[in-house]
Amino acid sequence: MDQRIIRYFSEITEEEKQFLSGSKQIDRAIYMDGSRDVITGDKLLEKGKQIAIRPHTRFVHFPEHTHDYVEIVYMCQGKTKHIVNGTEIRLKQGEILMMGQHTRQEIEPAGQDDIAVNFIVRPAFLQGILSFLGNEETPLRSFILSCLSGDTETGYLYFRVADVLPVQNLVENLLWTMIGGYGNRRGIHQMTLGLLMAELLEHTENLSLPSAEEETTIQALRYIEEHYREGSLTELSALLHYDFSALSRLIRAKTGMTYTELVQKKRLSQAAWLLTNTGKRVDEIANLVGYENVSYFHRLFYARFNTSPRQYRICK
Repeated sequence: MDQRIIRYFSEITEEEKQFLSGSKQIDRAIYMDGSRDVITGDKLLEKGKQIAIRPHTRFVHFPEHTHDYVEIVYMCQGKTKHIVNGTEIRLKQGEILMMGQHTRQEIEPAGQDDIAVNFIVRPAFLQGILSFLGNEETPLRSFILSCLSGDTETGYLYFRVADVLPVQNLVENLLWTMIGGYGNRRGIHQMTLGLLMAELLEHTENLSLPSAEEETTIQALRYIEEHYREGSLTELSALLHYDFSALSRLIRAKTGMTYTELVQKKRLSQAAWLLTNTGKRVDEIANLVGYENVSYFHRLFYARFNTSPRQYRICK
């Protein structure tokens, strides 16, 4: 990677300065609307644009989230640790991670010399690169088609292509065109991204795909996101046509938490948001997130945040 590109993306941003000054949490207003853990393209893309780049945010744990756009992460230098749909991915220099709109991602803090670039791509932009992918059914073509259709099962693709020089050259060319402000930029970006995708098609031996177990875990996490108030593992196992005990073990193995712990984490996260962003009473919030026993809610909240709900609201 050209060192001028490295220097460009190495500059410490205003947001990162806050983390270096002691801030421990992301500013959700930069990325998200409301209480949903969904990063929205409207926050990160200029009006009318369908593709943009931004340096990967360092120095802070980025909590689990999804996107309403397609994200392509390229590791320019160093490494980053991602938890994608419950699977740990250690992205190294020269590697590429593509994630569809509904993929769940969590990111561990990166150091100052861990330089990654996030490509933020509206699904419609990908329509222009389909001609580069031919008609053969491949994981990459299926991924693009799923992104275009808004399919909730898009998932992710992880390319270990650090040693593939044509791929590295095309990524560098794409970065230069996006940094440099060339005329007819959309056409250049689309053409270069299409050539990159075509080159990746030639290196499927370097591609890692999610397993069937990971796909089941994705569906379980999506169910929790949508039904954390009243859902149950019994109902989930029936919906997925999965043995109750086997599903319980799978969720624990893939996420490091039980179904109950995941639900509790989601409920308390939602409660924290309601405390900060609404004037609702604590007992109302407890009921809204699924706890009828307010005393029990207080105990769980204190165990999670080391403070009472009322004090949490005051401090925030």
